[in-house]
Amino acid sequence: MANAFDPYREALVVETNTIWPDEFAQLPPAEKARIDAALHAAPQEAAELDYTRLHTGFCRDITVTEADVERVKA
Repeated sequence: MANAFDPYREALVVETNTIWPDEFAQLPPAEKARIDAALHAAPQEAAELDYTRLHTGFCRDITVTEADVERVKA
């Protein structure tokens, strides 16, 4: 289950990670990079957001969904 956007944890994000399900394997690397940057630029809009605790802060994990891709492409 994904977490909700959390401003406190966001302030402590030191790493980001994007999880691409197999359904997006056909996307070109340049398109994936563009979508990845857009999702992490506005994490509060991501459909599936999670935070992983690290020794130095948090890692923001975003699992890409079809809704995210459509929103970013628009």
